Amino acid sequence: MRTDLAASYGEERLPRYTSYPTAPHFSKAVDADTYARWLSELPAGASASLYLHVPFCREMCWYCGCHTQIVRRDELVASYQRTLCREIAHVAETIGRRIKVEHIHFGGGTPTIMAPEAFAGLMAAMRHSFFVLPSAEIAVEIDPRTLTSDMVEAMRLAGVNRASLGVQSFDPAVQRAINRVQSFEQTAAVVDRLRRAGIKGINFDLIYGLPHQTVASCLETVRRSLELAPDRFSVFGYAHVPDFKKHQRMINEGSLPDGLARHDQACGIANALKEAGYVQIGLDHFARPDDAMAIAFEDRTLRRNFQGYTTDKGEVLLGFGASAIGHLPQGYVQNEVQIGPYAQSIADGRLATAKGYGLTDDDRLRADIIERIMCEFSADLGDICARHGARPEAMLSSATRLKPLISDGVVRLEGDRLAVASDSRFLVRSVAAAFDAHLDPGKQLHSRAV
Repeated sequence: MRTDLAASYGEERLPRYTSYPTAPHFSKAVDADTYARWLSELPAGASASLYLHVPFCREMCWYCGCHTQIVRRDELVASYQRTLCREIAHVAETIGRRIKVEHIHFGGGTPTIMAPEAFAGLMAAMRHSFFVLPSAEIAVEIDPRTLTSDMVEAMRLAGVNRASLGVQSFDPAVQRAINRVQSFEQTAAVVDRLRRAGIKGINFDLIYGLPHQTVASCLETVRRSLELAPDRFSVFGYAHVPDFKKHQRMINEGSLPDGLARHDQACGIANALKEAGYVQIGLDHFARPDDAMAIAFEDRTLRRNFQGYTTDKGEVLLGFGASAIGHLPQGYVQNEVQIGPYAQSIADGRLATAKGYGLTDDDRLRADIIERIMCEFSADLGDICARHGARPEAMLSSATRLKPLISDGVVRLEGDRLAVASDSRFLVRSVAAAFDAHLDPGKQLHSRAV
C-alpha cells in the first residue's frame, strides 16, 4: 500500500457511503405523510429488513459516534421498548399487509440493555406484525461488559443467530483513554456463552486511529481476537468530530495518530487478518472464506446499507426507534433523533419521521455506481448506465474528481470499466466520492479518508 497516496488523499473528509445521497442531505421536505404514502405504495411481493435502534448505554465511550445517551433508570428503557412495539404495529398497519422479513438488526447504543422479557416482547411484536422467515438473520450488537446470562437465554429463545461484539482495542492504555475498559477475559467469556447458546455467528468490531494506539498495539489486539475465532471482523477508522459529538472532547487530540500512522495501523490489521485466512471485503470488513459475506463478495452480490456491508438483497429497510433510518424504493426516511419528540409522535398515533430524501433517477444511477465501487472495488459503467438509460460518457465527464485519481494510478479505466488498483483500495471512498454529485468538500461532516 502506497504511503504517498495516504499523504495526498488521507486527510480529506469523506462519507462512508452507507447510503447515497448521505444523511446530511436529508430534509424536512420528506415527512410522516410522505413515509406513510411510500409504505402504502410498496409492491405486493416486497420483503423487508428491520433495523431497531436502542439509544441507551450504561456509560459513555468517548470515541462513540452513535446517537445514544446514558441511562441509570431501567423504566426509561422499558418505556422506550413499549414505544418501539407501538411503532412496529403502526408501520405494519400503514403497509396494510404482513410482509416477509429476511433480516433483523438491533443497533445502538446497547440493545442488550433491555430486560430479557422486554427483548422477548419486542421480538414477539415483530413476529406478530411481520412474517419473519425461519431463515431470517437476527443480529444484535453487544457490549460484552454488561451482557447477562439471562439476556443470552432470551436471545437464544428469540432466534438470534448473529452477535456483533464491540472490542475496539485490548490495549489498556487505549481503553483508559476512550473510557472503555474491557478485558480479554470478559470478551472471551461472552463469546463462550453465546456459542453455548447456539448463537454461532460472531462478529468483532475493531477501531484504529484511537488515542495512544500504535501498530504494535493494533496487532496485539488482532492476535488476541484471533484466539476467539470470530467469523467476521469490522475494522473502522476512528472519526474524531468533537464539534458534533461533544463527549469526544474528553479525548486529547494530541494523543491521536496522524494520517500516515492511521494508514499504517489499518494496513497492519488488514495484513494480519488476511494472513490468518480471512478474506478482505470492501473497505473495512473481513470474513472467513466459508462465511456468507465472503461468498457474496466472491459472487458479486454484496450490498451496502446503514449497518455497513451486508448479504441483504432487499430494497426495503424499515427503521424503528429514535434516529433510525429507513430505505424504500422511493427514498430515505429518518425518525426524530431525540427520544422525547420520537416517543411523543408515536404516542400521538403518528409516524415519527422527521426528515428524509426522495430519490431522483440520477441519484439511483449514482447510488448503483457508488455501491459497486464500495463493494467490488470496480464498476462496469456501461452496464450500470444502460440499466438506467444513461450514457457512461456523460457520467465520466461529470466525475471531475476522477482525473487525478487516474493520474496517480489509484484508478484504472479500460473502456467503460473502472477498477481501483489493488495497492490503492484503502482509498475506495475517494473513488466513490468522484461520483457524488452532492459532496461538499468544505464541510467537516465525515471521517478522514484514511
